[in-house]
Amino acid sequence: MANDAKATKFTLKVMVNRHKTKVLFAEVDSDFADVLLSFLTMPLGKIVRVLKKHYGEDVNIGSLTTLCDGLSNLDSVHFCTNGCKEMLLNPRSTFERDCRKLKLDIHETHSTKYFLCDNLNCGQSRISMYYDTATCICGKTLKREIDVKESEEEAGDGVFTKNTASFLISDDLRMLPNVSVSIIQDLTNLGITDTDGAELMNVTFGFNEIMDLFKGSLLSQTPLTDIILKKRKNIGSTTKEYEAETELRNKIEKEGVVSESDKKMKLKVMVQRSTNKLLFAQARDDFVEFLFGLLTVPLGGVLHCVLGIHSKGLESIYNLYTSLAELIGDRYFFTPDKKTSLMKPLLLGGCKSKNQILPLTEESRHHKLYYNQEGNPNKECTVSYNPGNSYRVLYAKGQKEYIKGTTMFMVSDDLTVKPLSMISTLSKLKEMNIPLSEVRELEVQIGLQEAISILKASLTSTFALTDGLMIDPMSKKKVKQEV
Repeated sequence: MANDAKATKFTLKVMVNRHKTKVLFAEVDSDFADVLLSFLTMPLGKIVRVLKKHYGEDVNIGSLTTLCDGLSNLDSVHFCTNGCKEMLLNPRSTFERDCRKLKLDIHETHSTKYFLCDNLNCGQSRISMYYDTATCICGKTLKREIDVKESEEEAGDGVFTKNTASFLISDDLRMLPNVSVSIIQDLTNLGITDTDGAELMNVTFGFNEIMDLFKGSLLSQTPLTDIILKKRKNIGSTTKEYEAETELRNKIEKEGVVSESDKKMKLKVMVQRSTNKLLFAQARDDFVEFLFGLLTVPLGGVLHCVLGIHSKGLESIYNLYTSLAELIGDRYFFTPDKKTSLMKPLLLGGCKSKNQILPLTEESRHHKLYYNQEGNPNKECTVSYNPGNSYRVLYAKGQKEYIKGTTMFMVSDDLTVKPLSMISTLSKLKEMNIPLSEVRELEVQIGLQEAISILKASLTSTFALTDGLMIDPMSKKKVKQEV
């Protein structure tokens, strides 16, 4: 990455229609394509953090922003350690070393940190990638930071794509090779049927434009037109009305519960009797931990989970993701496994909660590091990714749970999480001007299907529970299982 990301500039050749109301496509080099593909590597919690830092409070991504706000405001007493809360607020990625090589990095990546046992006399070979989140065999937490010497890597050979590759990017972020087999077919694939009067523009993209493109990839169906031609719509938030997905909604309404093999977590949902509107949910620590765990999932992992589900609200980033399937790995990517890693990204080793029920895989816990035994292990020691003449293997240790205690939580429709109490319940109902007689309590079970729906809704809706559980606020039907 350049020393000053905000000084880095890309020059794009852009084709627009003759009325200059729409971008037809842009021609980009591998450096720009790498930055674009890096959007897929960012964990959901980091997305909120990065956008908030750049835009302030004016941008909201579905219910993710309120989920992060609730996490930030939740007292540390509810977490196993203080480090657990910080890890969820600022999740890390398996692509950190890759992103540090980008010509322009918006991910705020830093040198990787590792932590040893806080007991200086402990001789155990355990290490954590997170401060104060795991416990050593001796009982002390792993929070003694050590210096890591990263191996030198050749620059200029590419990050995700080969440095000789170039691509075409459509207005809705479909990515194609810059002339693969047929020019006419490529133009057709980009949705271009008429180029009469099309004009070429040279456009400069710097840090601010890349940030706008990142935000637009999540919130707009025409991010290039929005940015380049200033035909910008209001893409600062993603509030939307309920979108029915009949099959899953009927599963709840007709059966009340999901199949026995799909059982994972129970959730009590408070619904207004007259409107069937979801008011809030009463949740145990397992469901809250599942929600907070979503913040550690990279965007590519989200799209892998929801692949095949209607992508309304995620069209542009979904197009970018599905475009990868059409690119031949060994022809366009820096290494053959880069395509696979972008489409099926791993969670960072040790961060997958035991209550995470999504089909996600974490990298091996046995992440090997080496340090020179000639140094004093009880003081500072330098650790390397490669063994020297004298070394000792340190194995990464992760945290399998983050929320502790028997506290019940209130989860709002926008995924705001707060401790539940009688006072908070009555205050919430008073705030919404709903009498207690108007409230009915339903019990639903959260399995894989519901978890995936909540995941998608967290990115596209400020009514994530309603949309995720397919509770239609206009429906008069009642779930059979009423508590």
